[in-house]
Amino acid sequence: MKYSYSFLFFCKVCILVFVPLFFGNSLSAQVAAATVKGKIVDSLSSHPLPAATVRLFESSQKKMVNGNTAIESGGFSIELPWGRYYAVIEHTGYTSFTTSEFVLSAEHPNHELGLIRLVSAATVLNEVVVQSEKSFMELSLDKRVFTVGKDLANAGGSASDILGNIPSVSVDGEGNVRLRGSDNVRILIDGKPSGLVSFKGAGGLQQLPASLIERVEIITNPSARYEAEGNAGIINIVLKKDKRQGFNGSLELITGYYANLGAAVNLNYRHKKINFFLNYGIAYRNQPGAGSLYQEVYGTDTTFISKQNTHNRVKGLNNNIRGGLDYYFTDKSILTASYLFRRSDATRISDIRYEDYLFTPGNLTGTTTRRQDEEEKEPNSEYTISYKKTFKKKDHELTTTAKFIDNWESSQQLFTQHYFNANGTQEPSKSVLQQSLNDEFEKQWLFQLDYTQPIGKEGKLETGIRNSFRDMTNDFVVSEKNALGEFVPLPGLDNIFVYNENIHAAYGILANKSKKISYQAGLRAEWTDVKTVLQKSNEVNPRNYFNLFPSAHFTFNTKDENAVQVSYSRRVRRPFYNDLSPFMTYSDSRNFFSGNPDLNPEYSDVGEIGYIMNFDKGSLFSGVYYRSTKGKIDRIRRVDDEGKSATRPENLLKEEAWGAEFTGAWTPVKWWKLDMNVNLFHSAIDGSNILASYKASSYTWFARQTSRFSLPHNIEIQARGNYEAAQKTAQGKRKSVYYIDFSASKDIFKGKGTMNLNVLDVFNSRRNRSISTGPNFYSEGNSQFRRRQINFTISYRIRQGKPTPKKADTEEGF
Repeated sequence: MKYSYSFLFFCKVCILVFVPLFFGNSLSAQVAAATVKGKIVDSLSSHPLPAATVRLFESSQKKMVNGNTAIESGGFSIELPWGRYYAVIEHTGYTSFTTSEFVLSAEHPNHELGLIRLVSAATVLNEVVVQSEKSFMELSLDKRVFTVGKDLANAGGSASDILGNIPSVSVDGEGNVRLRGSDNVRILIDGKPSGLVSFKGAGGLQQLPASLIERVEIITNPSARYEAEGNAGIINIVLKKDKRQGFNGSLELITGYYANLGAAVNLNYRHKKINFFLNYGIAYRNQPGAGSLYQEVYGTDTTFISKQNTHNRVKGLNNNIRGGLDYYFTDKSILTASYLFRRSDATRISDIRYEDYLFTPGNLTGTTTRRQDEEEKEPNSEYTISYKKTFKKKDHELTTTAKFIDNWESSQQLFTQHYFNANGTQEPSKSVLQQSLNDEFEKQWLFQLDYTQPIGKEGKLETGIRNSFRDMTNDFVVSEKNALGEFVPLPGLDNIFVYNENIHAAYGILANKSKKISYQAGLRAEWTDVKTVLQKSNEVNPRNYFNLFPSAHFTFNTKDENAVQVSYSRRVRRPFYNDLSPFMTYSDSRNFFSGNPDLNPEYSDVGEIGYIMNFDKGSLFSGVYYRSTKGKIDRIRRVDDEGKSATRPENLLKEEAWGAEFTGAWTPVKWWKLDMNVNLFHSAIDGSNILASYKASSYTWFARQTSRFSLPHNIEIQARGNYEAAQKTAQGKRKSVYYIDFSASKDIFKGKGTMNLNVLDVFNSRRNRSISTGPNFYSEGNSQFRRRQINFTISYRIRQGKPTPKKADTEEGF
């Protein structure tokens, strides 16, 4: 009954949020009698520019009357009352374009703006750098786009830092990413899987410098065009690449405390039909961290208490290089080849102190110290080749991609452990020396083809196929030094884990538009073939399953500048390599983490209603969403009688969740810009299949507000506040997280350079705190593995800048 009540409450929220907004604007709109149409494309490649904004102004009063965003094909259609108007067309990364004045009347009820070719935002005229404003946040119904360079807090950081600055997204101290309260999110780089998020998951993004990233796209309810993985949605990280004629680029130097030293170079050269691009980044970091864990374990007639304190320091050197070329057979036929190489070398020193008590914290029985000394190296290579053909007819195009990932990681760890009795005397007989050797290998092939065929005047059929072949191997052994001085493998901790995954998919989408209404329906079919093998123990676990994933999107454009969209999709979270690997982490001799070879996929039905409202000084996106998940995957912690815990993922019965989200951008005055995101979230988790008491119903919320001030002398200041409220889990709760970031920048070198200072987590308050309970234990954790960070960067633009608006190229008709 709790779930049915949640669903009814969700429906009420939908009504309360959208009915006043929708009807309030619709009733106040003027009666339209004319239509303005056009299509927006890139001036060089002729690629459509979906989500470009079009605003119509009444000429005499210069007041905005209506507006809309371009659809996937770049086209737009806006209804207006008769009158005299001009249009302003804008898109992130391009100079804005203002049309000449035109008249709508009974004699001229329809006006064609034709093909509007927007020019890339950075352009050079006789070596003079010109400037213009680029928006940080671009809102549309199907996705939100965030331009990295305009957020001052991103300077000197990593891809993980960038995601932590984006609305709806939260990142914990270990780099784990959550979208709208869920950690089941698919992360792509340039629209495809990447080795960066293979072995370490989203934590691998800490090795990618922010200076190599152009923008981030958030897609909360993807269509059948996208792979079905990721119940909460998709985060797509787009790397930098320019297409302008001639030579251009940028340089960046970084320093910071705690140690954060780095440099980045982005170069681009285009001559006629060939465009070369090269990105390189190097970063050295020395980051401290600390954590504590208090635990009580209840026996039949005893209570064991332990206090654990951890201090660690990670030193890492990361190199990233990406190069490639675009070959333009014509502006509508482009072949692209690229290569990415990344190498990470790290050392980690962790010191853990365990204090053991009996019955009360005042009755100490002994103390244990343990040190982890790890050396890790991880080279990763990615090869990509793609081809795109745009035909003469609108929305008629073909795209194909082939990608190969070759990833390898090697870790060598030495563990030294000593025991001291209650009076502080060491007992040498209880000293332990252990070592762990871990080699992981990944090879993956990806092939994808997408084809779009226009149907009738506004309709189109999209179809495509995708094949992925992934092989991963983990050679793992933990050994302990015996009395003879020999290292002997520990029982159950010496094996080779092999993971083979083949996924084959095909999809079709039928879309059409009729006046103010556009709609699409899609179906994606995926066949999954997964097999895991423990070679030394000859344990084989094959999994094969076929699934259909429908999706539907319905959009209604109101008579003003607003629009509402209703969408549905079915999503999946497949157990991945780390979810299935049975090998336990061994750095902590009392708290072990592993995968679960018997884990099954979880499936979600996701519904969303979104409403976007554009106005003179900003825009607002509001939405409500509902997610019903069967077989939810969550980590369950168990503690034995000796106080040792084992945590691994398990399939719970289900989770039902709903939320309301509001994201807006507002410029109240010319020198002050506001971005705001609020996410209200409710979840009801049922893990009674594990233990009857593992049920939780939780209301929580997340808020982030950014203020940016433009001061004289090209100085900008930015402040951001973040708050994530507490949330219940199946075994306890995560406590609230809150922190403030501050940034300032100033243009130098006559506008060709910028220096930036940021302080992340100004008050050093960003801590992960949690409570976990079970039948025989209570534990409370507090950790901070990312402390306050101060970064200073200087960037220099070569034949590049922040350009001022200039007119776009236009062509009549399309």
